[in-house]
Amino acid sequence: MGKESTLFEDDFDFELDSLDEFEPGKGDQSRPAPAAQEAFSDALDDAPSIGVDLNPPAKALDPYVPAEPTAETLLMGDDMPSAGDRPIPAISIYAFVEKPETRDLIETIARDRRLGRTSIEIHDGGLDAAIQYLGQNATPNLLMVESTAPASRMVDDIDRLAGQCEPGVEVMVIGTTNDIPLYRKLVARGVSEYLVPPIQPLQVIRSIADLFNDPDAPFMGRSIAVVGAKGGVGASTIAHNLAWAMAENGRVNTTLVDLDVSFGTTALDFNEDPQQTVIDALLDPERADEAVVNRLLAKATDRLSLFAAPATVADLPEISADAYAKVIETVRRNTPYVVLDMPHTWSSWVIETLINADELVVVCQPDLASLRNGKNIIDQLVASRPNDSKPRLVLNMAGVPKRPEIPVKDFAAAIGIEPSIVLPFEPHLFGLASNNGQMISETDPAAKPSLAIDHLASLITGQSVEQPTKSLLAKLLGK
Repeated sequence: MGKESTLFEDDFDFELDSLDEFEPGKGDQSRPAPAAQEAFSDALDDAPSIGVDLNPPAKALDPYVPAEPTAETLLMGDDMPSAGDRPIPAISIYAFVEKPETRDLIETIARDRRLGRTSIEIHDGGLDAAIQYLGQNATPNLLMVESTAPASRMVDDIDRLAGQCEPGVEVMVIGTTNDIPLYRKLVARGVSEYLVPPIQPLQVIRSIADLFNDPDAPFMGRSIAVVGAKGGVGASTIAHNLAWAMAENGRVNTTLVDLDVSFGTTALDFNEDPQQTVIDALLDPERADEAVVNRLLAKATDRLSLFAAPATVADLPEISADAYAKVIETVRRNTPYVVLDMPHTWSSWVIETLINADELVVVCQPDLASLRNGKNIIDQLVASRPNDSKPRLVLNMAGVPKRPEIPVKDFAAAIGIEPSIVLPFEPHLFGLASNNGQMISETDPAAKPSLAIDHLASLITGQSVEQPTKSLLAKLLGK
């Protein structure tokens, strides 16, 4: 990092080598020295970047320019898909493998969130074992077979396999030869897909989805779930401003869904008074089709729609995880991007919603409780989403005067993820925006937090996010 960034990391009286060494209230560890605090505040005011990338490339330190693709995103295929992933239908899959690494690949696929409704059986032996097995057992919906045989023998084996398959079965072959004539021969014999190493799990998952999902099914937008590591870290504020930045500055249609049905603040933050809310859909999900959901949504702007939570606390019945999933799916069919403002709870529907989101944003403050909770949340979600990119980490309210904080470098090392953005503590900006029913980008487009949120929006959408230029008339009128 540059000189300014080191002030985030090194200008406190304490060094955090392990969590056990950080004990608030113990000697000088509990508060930074006055000189260090002054330098820290100066860094927040003067630094051109607020520590987005802990290891930025030498050519760019500006956090508001979209990052270069990482190895992780490259493994997912091209850039982030423009549409959200659909769950694969409840199909049966038999895989007949020859290599241990192929078995590992199929086992990884079997744990993927998109295949939660499928049943997968893995057998050793490749094509020969498949032919023998299907001679005595029913054919699955999808047959995956591996063969390391030469092309001529593989074609003969596929001909023998065809005699054991029932009509309508899809066949995916994993081979070793990247050969177009072989591919054509396999396709001519009814093979649906031919894959050769290196093979990534998402490549196979999306191939399966292409085979079994209806190509004429409605479009599904990408869902972005925003969750706080603890109460009060500003996760809802981040979610609301992110949705605004995506819609207004990124110029993509976005819907913000407030799933904190008891204490959600979407209506307040956007100065709206919707007559109907998300609870109306959740209590009757079977009737909440696209037309009904469209009527329930409030329009904050031409590009941003709101599905607000109720303004009052009500005695609500238990709402099932299926109801939440159905309503979210319906909203995704209406708009390219759906930002989910998640409550700070850890119930079954919250866990399921987070696991099934296309993108996750975890909001923390640079303190010990956020570190512990954030690491627990991220570790569980990463384990449940082995083929997805890791959650994005947002460090919020950095630099609170007289508050001991964990340096960004140590926080990132302990939690295992570098923050996408670090937002400085600017209570005047956020308070003024909240009191006016505005987003921070409306209140002060040039403020560092506004630019940082724009950067996060650009990372998620892959779009260039820019502040809209006001016309001369709008400037004269003060709009």
